[in-house]
Amino acid sequence: MKFTKMHGTGNDYVFVNCLEENVEDPPTLARRISDRHTGVGGDGLILIRSSERAAIRMEMYNADGSRAQMCGNGIRCVAKYAYDRDLTREPIIPIDTDDGVKTARCTLSGGRVDTVRIDMGKPRFAPGDVPVKIEGDAVIDAPIEINGRTLQMTCVSMGNPHAVIFVDSLDGIAVADDGSAIERHSMFPDRVNTHFVKVVSRRRVEVLTWERGSGRTQACGTGVSAVLAAGARTNRTDRSITARVEGGELELQWSDDDTIFMTGPAVEVFTGNWPG
Repeated sequence: MKFTKMHGTGNDYVFVNCLEENVEDPPTLARRISDRHTGVGGDGLILIRSSERAAIRMEMYNADGSRAQMCGNGIRCVAKYAYDRDLTREPIIPIDTDDGVKTARCTLSGGRVDTVRIDMGKPRFAPGDVPVKIEGDAVIDAPIEINGRTLQMTCVSMGNPHAVIFVDSLDGIAVADDGSAIERHSMFPDRVNTHFVKVVSRRRVEVLTWERGSGRTQACGTGVSAVLAAGARTNRTDRSITARVEGGELELQWSDDDTIFMTGPAVEVFTGNWPG
């Protein structure tokens, strides 16, 4: 089975073109191929399929085999894969996902995709949309008790669930301990992605991420979109920011029509053949 390893700001996935390859058991393949010791290594598996309502379809699985609705860094790579391999020759590419059709606008360099701007959709704050088991219209700076401490979180859905925690400093943040505890907290029935955020200025933030099903990752596209929504909603940031993640930087804008746009790189690392 042919595969391609790609990443967006260090958030790396194994991509399989299911227009040419057959994947019968995606969750099992995701666990095996994502293993960084015995597999190809990555934060998960992304399958590229045909779609009746868009140019192509993205189907995503976390490293533990669980299904995810959307991936902001992964979808940029899907756009690059599709354009660079002539699945489409249009630089504006509608891509079908489990969170609806997203539009990718590609910027080219030397005839190949370099960066991609993604329509990430509208942030949702209602607890039932996240989902999170808290009463009210929105979860804004709400307390959560983990590992003997109380933190303040703002919850946002960008197609998948996010808990955004603003901190004074990222030094000493126990991303794995706190992130895993929050991921499986009883108030999150579908688990949750967690982001620890330092606001550097109203237009710049720094983010550390723990993703459900994958652990600590160098970036999360839906996550930084949630960070922008949470920061602007709580008046900590403007509606246009640069997010510094462990794998680089992403540009985000929250438009007047309530849509969040994210711009960042898409990089192909290598191709290969998976024997199993």
